[in-house]
Order: sequence, then C-alpha cells, then structure tokens
Amino acid sequence: MMKFFLKYIFLFCVFGLMGRNALSAEPIRVLYAENEVVNQQRLQYAVNKLTVATQKPSAVFRFGETALQKGDLLLGVLGTTARWQELVPAKLLDDLKNKESFVIYRKDSTSPLIIVGKDETGVLYGCEQALENTFYANKPVSYTDAPEMVLRGTAIGLQKTEYLPGRDVYEYPYTEDLFPWFYDKELWVQYLDMMLENRYNTLYLWNGHPFSSLVKLKDYPYALEVDDETFAKNEEIYRFLTEEANKRGIWVIQMFYNILLPKPFADKHGLKTQERNRVITPLISDYTRKSIAAFVEKYPNVGLLVTLGEAMEGVGQDDIDWFTKTIIPGVKDGLNAIQSELEPPIILRAHDTDAPAVMKAALPIYQNLYTSAKFNGEALTTYETRGKWAELHQTLGSIGTVHIQNVHILANLEPFRYAAPDFIQKSVKSMHDIHFSNGLHLYPQASYWDWPYTADKTDERLLQVERDWMWYKAWARYAWKAARPENKEKIYWSSLLSNYYGLPEKDATNLLVALDEVGEISPKILRRFGITDGNRQTSSLGMLMTQLINPYRYGLFTLLYESEAPEGEMIIEYAEKQFKGEQHVGETPMRVADEIVAHANKAVQAIQGIQQSAHKNQEEFQRLINDVYIHQALAEHYSSKVKAAIQLLEYKYTEDVESLRKALPDFEKSVDAYKKLTALTTDSYLYANSMQTKQRKIPMRGVDATFKHWTEMLPVFETELHNFQQAIDSIASTAGQPKKERKLLNEKEVSVKANVQYAVLKKGAKLHLDQELVVTHLANELEGMKAVMINSEDQKLNGTTLKFENDQAVKVLVGYFNNTDKVFAPKPVLEIDATANDYGQAEAKIRHALRIQYMPMLDIHTYSFPKGKNELKIPKGEALILGFIADDELQHAYNADVDNQGDDMDDLFGYYEETKL
Repeated sequence: MMKFFLKYIFLFCVFGLMGRNALSAEPIRVLYAENEVVNQQRLQYAVNKLTVATQKPSAVFRFGETALQKGDLLLGVLGTTARWQELVPAKLLDDLKNKESFVIYRKDSTSPLIIVGKDETGVLYGCEQALENTFYANKPVSYTDAPEMVLRGTAIGLQKTEYLPGRDVYEYPYTEDLFPWFYDKELWVQYLDMMLENRYNTLYLWNGHPFSSLVKLKDYPYALEVDDETFAKNEEIYRFLTEEANKRGIWVIQMFYNILLPKPFADKHGLKTQERNRVITPLISDYTRKSIAAFVEKYPNVGLLVTLGEAMEGVGQDDIDWFTKTIIPGVKDGLNAIQSELEPPIILRAHDTDAPAVMKAALPIYQNLYTSAKFNGEALTTYETRGKWAELHQTLGSIGTVHIQNVHILANLEPFRYAAPDFIQKSVKSMHDIHFSNGLHLYPQASYWDWPYTADKTDERLLQVERDWMWYKAWARYAWKAARPENKEKIYWSSLLSNYYGLPEKDATNLLVALDEVGEISPKILRRFGITDGNRQTSSLGMLMTQLINPYRYGLFTLLYESEAPEGEMIIEYAEKQFKGEQHVGETPMRVADEIVAHANKAVQAIQGIQQSAHKNQEEFQRLINDVYIHQALAEHYSSKVKAAIQLLEYKYTEDVESLRKALPDFEKSVDAYKKLTALTTDSYLYANSMQTKQRKIPMRGVDATFKHWTEMLPVFETELHNFQQAIDSIASTAGQPKKERKLLNEKEVSVKANVQYAVLKKGAKLHLDQELVVTHLANELEGMKAVMINSEDQKLNGTTLKFENDQAVKVLVGYFNNTDKVFAPKPVLEIDATANDYGQAEAKIRHALRIQYMPMLDIHTYSFPKGKNELKIPKGEALILGFIADDELQHAYNADVDNQGDDMDDLFGYYEETKL
C-alpha cells in the first residue's frame, strides 16, 4: 500500500541523496542511559529506531564509566540526577519542564549528539527530530522543544455506515466480519507510525458498548456478544494495539455510551439495548459496574471516554449518579482487583449532560479526570465561536483539569479532501484563546463511519490515513505549537506539497493558495445557510429551497448560528430586514453567497497551469485538482440558490407574484451548477456521506442508504425548480381565490392501560388536571380530537409514560412547547439523542398548531406505533398528548400558523415522488 508520510521522504533523503557513507562518516554508537527510566519499552523503541537508521549497535551508557566519542548518539531521561549537566548546559536542561519535552545538544563537530527527554516520550520525540534532521550533519546544535497541548489524539470508530439487523445505532460487536481492518496488524502499525510522526499521544476507539466484546463476566456470562474464537482474537489484537501504541508514546482510550446494554443481556432480561428515558435499576448498574471493573483489571493502562448523554436522558441527577455510583466505582473495583492505586484517566464528554455539575460531584472521589466537548458540533464551521457553547468550554477549561477539544464527525467536509492549514491553525489558536483548552481529539477528515476507507471511487479503495495526510499533519503541528509565523508556514507547507507531488516550488505555492481558499467554502456554507451542525445534514449534497427559507420546519439547531458562527444573520432574517429597510448586522447570507464563489474562483485561478506539473503521486494529484473544481461548482450552486431564496422570500411580504418570478434566474443557475457538480462527482465518489441511516434528514431522508449521491439529488432539484415554475403560473391564475381548509383529523380508538381522563380539543378546552389554563388558538383540523389530560407537576418530576394497545398502526400526536426552559419536555433532537427518530418523531409534523393561555406556542410531533401493545415515553417536563390517528395520516409536515404569523411558502415547491419538498 502507498505510504507517503514524511518519514519516508526523509529516509529517502538520508540514504539516497546523502548516501550511506555520509551518514556513517564517523563511528557511531547508540548509547542510552537507564537512569530514571519508567517506561522501558518506550525507551527501547527509541533506541531501536536509531540503531535501524544508523545500522550501528546500541549499548547502555553509565555516567562516570562510559567514555563518549565523536559521533556517538547518547539519549536518556532527565530524571532527578545532576549528571546530565556534565554533558548539556544547565540552561537547556532547565527548559525540560513539561512532559514530552526534549533537548538535542552537540557542543561542536567533535562532540557526541545528546538527546535528553523529560520522560521517555520526550526522548522518543527527540530521536524523531534528530532523524528528520539527519542528526544535524555533525554540526553544533542546541535545540529544545515541548508541546503546548497536553493531549493530542486521533479517533477511530468501530462503527458502520448502516445499522445491523435488529440493532440500533452504535451497536457493533468487535468481529472480523464487521471490522476486518481491526485485526490487520500491518495497518495498525502504519497508523501508529503516522501518529508518532505527527507526535499524537492519544488514540480514541469509539464504540457503543465495547465491553461485551472484550471481557467475560462470571455473573453475566450471557452478556458476551462474540464467540470464544473471536474473543481470543480480540484479546490478542487489543493487547498488540496497546503494546505497540505504548512504545510510540500513545495512550489508548476506549469510548463507550451510556446506558447501552449488549443485546444478549438486554434480550434475556426483557430490556431494550438503548432507552433514553430508562429507569436505572440495580441490575443494569451492577452489570455495567462489573463490565468496567473487568476491563480495568484486564487493561489498567487504557483510559476511558464516557458519554453520559444520548443513550440516557441527558442533564439531571441520573447522569451524576451513574457517573459517581456506577462508572467510577467500577474503575476502582478493577484497580482493587489488581491492587493498584494508579488511577487510569477518565474523560467526561460534555455531550447532552451537565458536565460542570458532574465534574463537581466526581472530583472529590476520583482525581484523574478530564473533560471533552465538541469544537464546532459535528462539523467545522468557525474559529470564532461565541455564546453559550464558548461559555461551556470556558467553564470546563477553568475547573482545574485538562479540557479537550473534539473535532467531531466533520459532516460538512465529507467526502472531499480538506487540507487548509490556515483555517486549522486559526482553529487551534481559538481552542486555547476562546475555549481555554489544552487538548485535541481529532476525528477522521471524512468517512468516519466507513473507516478505514475514503469515499473515492477508485479501482482499489483509498485509505484515509494515506489520502488525508495533510489533515492529520496540520492539526498535530498546531496542537504542538499554534503560534507560528504566517510567512514561515507558507514556506513549510509549500515545501511539503512540492516534495509529495513533485511540484516546482511556484506551483506548490499556488496549490497551497488553492487549498486555503477551498478551506473557507464548506465552513461558510454551513454556518450561514445550514440547518444543523450535526451529521443529519450532508451539506455537500445541497439543500432544498424550503430548508433555506423555512429552516424551523426541519428542526433548526439554533446553536449553529448563535455560537458556531460569527455574529450575523440567517437567510430569513436577512430577507425580512431587506424588505423593511433595516440595517444588517455582521456576516450576512448575501455576503457569504458572494464570498464562497470568490474563494472558489481564486482556488481555480491558482491551479491554472499546474494540472500537469506533478511528477509524483500523479493520480492523487488529479483527484485533488478535481476536488477544487467540485468546490467551485458547489459554491456556485449554493450562491445562486441562496440569492434565489432571498428574492422569493420577498413574496412573503408583498404577495406579488413578480417577487417569485424575479427569483427564477438564480434558481435556474443553481440547478445548472448542480449539474456540473454531479458530472464532477459521478465517476469520482461513491457517496457524499458515510452515515447512511434513517438519522440523516437533510437534504433528503437517507433511510436504507438512499439519497447519498449527487446523481440521486439532481432529479430532486430539477423537480423542485419545475414545481416552483408551475406554482408561479398557478398563483397568477388563481389570485384572489380563498384558500382550501384542511380536513379534520380522524381520531382512532386505542385501549389505554391506565386511568386517564380525556378532553375534546376545541378553543376553551382545559387540558391540564392541575391547572386552569385553556386552549386559545387551535388548528382547525385538530377540532374534536381526544387529548389525554395531563398532570404537569407529575410530568416535571417523572416524565410521561402511556401504555396502550391498538388494533391497527397508529400515530400519537405529542405537543411540545417551543421553549427550552427545563419546565418543558425537550423536543426530540438528533444532535443529542441518537434515538430521537426511532418512532418518526424528530420532525414537527404540524408547526404552530396550538396555543394554551399564557404558554408558548406548541408544535405537534408524531410517534408511530405498530399494531399491538405499545408504550409512549416522553422526557421529564410538560408536554401534551393530543390524540391518536391512523399511521397513514399526517405524512407531510406543514405550518398551521394558528397565530397568523404569515404563511411559510412551502407549498410552492410541491413533491418529489412521495416527499414534500
């Protein structure tokens, strides 16, 4: 397999250009001091690297006994001994304050080269530095270096692009059938070598519940999800991985979700593997605690990354109790079993949980704790975060433990190459300056769910570790040291590109310009036009017009605009201000629509004349050039469509059909640009998004791996434009005619297994058992439905559970209040709850459907249930159960607009097959 990391380029230089004799012109011994060494395996690995490079023997160095010679290489750990001051100036040694720091020193050309590390990892990094610089060619050298970020890690997911039969998201046992790459030692060595080359020191393995593939429990033998042969293979490869990682200064961290149960265990006890609102029982707690204990006993040097939210109800006492009464005790049980007092690190993800409260409760009982939170959600949007998200990072970064930035999923970059050092450097600076962070947790640049492969359409599939070498190198470089002069960075990256592609210096410089310009496009598209920072949106596939002009219909994740973008305006805000003649604020949609095209045009201009300049890795170079043209087409598509959206929103205020006609030219340009985009991707990419499940919603629902390619989306956009053209003609011909009212919904009888009271929906109806508030606004089609009366105080304390039996498939109408106050039940949101659409409930089917006196507006979400015995569960907080209807009703979402805020114009775009656009 192709390997193009710089160490290989370097070794070519050492043994090829210099010649072997130049390297070994002087007698060389590799000497190493064993004083103060704790991690013998890591030190020996460093020694072995030098002996392989020099082809000279190694020997132990003893202070006061071993005489040093010209050409010797001496390395060791600083420790507490003063003997190193006999060989290295004290001023240099004083710089070895932090872990992983190192000094390289040679007094003059007749002196030995000395490498001293603060610890064994520092020694290893010093050896790597010396190798990269060909041992400084026997010249005098005084060099010290140390990392700024304490933890610098990469992530690999043991995940798949689709769900396994009978299972839910994240539920993937460790087996060769599912993950053949996991058992590939050669691939692991290649990846770990890349990590060492870039001085990464942490490797995160993501999985829903790894314990049932890695440990056996005496009390729960049936929880094991793999056969004995596979279990033995898992033990062997996990041991290999952790040992090889340790040699390279890499700490393995196993991630797991809570509360997630292995399927055999869940089936035996009549439980669900995942249930967000589940009650914590002694059985569930005991199983999880013993799983963690067995894992820690078996792998005491492996850290744990804990996700408390998503697979259990986030934010509350349950999270705190689970962490402090199940997880941490499990870790301590494992330590007690091996009589160890050395606490393995535990990292708490600030995902769908009150992380500051959890940490406050946990620190008194466990010291080796870290926190982690997403940098820009599940995307890369800005290095200027602000608002609530920045405040959360700042809080976690100020509690006295190391706070880690998780560059997560990168849904808006998929599947194209992203190699923009300038944007990445600014992002790392903001991690320090804005987020008070000192750690990096980096996801693959694309295709996380399809590891180890990229989405490129090639005869032999490309490996992410190879294609995305600049991604890994850039984040690592700036995690080590963020503040580097711009002019020197341009020289550095141009040199790398020149070496890798065999480009003339001028062409490499132009290529770097193109990569940095392209690097601005996708972040700006999502942060100014998008619905969410989550992976339910694949922005490289484009967006429907209704998603641009009516984002709330699609569950707008407002944090994207409030925190993960510079101050500015949404499309709907811009259009309203434009019509009213009000002053615009900050980064506007129209500005970004122009900027992304300008970025693309600069990138294309920069690569003119260099397409045939590459003399190395030519096929990859052509794929990279194609990506530049892809980004130009993508930018042109979005730019034109956004301009059309702004223009047609004028109709909301004028009700003049000419406002719609004026939008047609840009709308048509957007489709033309998408045709170019489709042509460029048809033969170059297998898919746009690696998550190909029902969770993906935007631009189209991606169930069963559909609507994952531009060839599938082009007919949608062509139909959307055609429907809009027809709508204009229809509006013009029916001007002045009254609108049709919607038909009444038909109540379906179900047998509720509880003593409940009902209220017939109408204006003036009282829906609470414990309040006198009445319905003031109501969509006509809801009249006559039987709502289940609720006790709001009980809902706040316990949530809502309703058991019922039905003789045909039904939908339950659940009303969620449009307010994020904790007194109200939270709406189902896929960004924080992977199960938020298990019953089709993620989308609001009737927006602005009902209002109760003194209460916020209410949206109706529907939960679909099959025939039989069922159970509806709603999180803690007030919500309404507004009736039962046949499952084939309410197939398409709409805005009832009961308080007359204005029509949302969705009907202008019709349907694509059965999907309302």
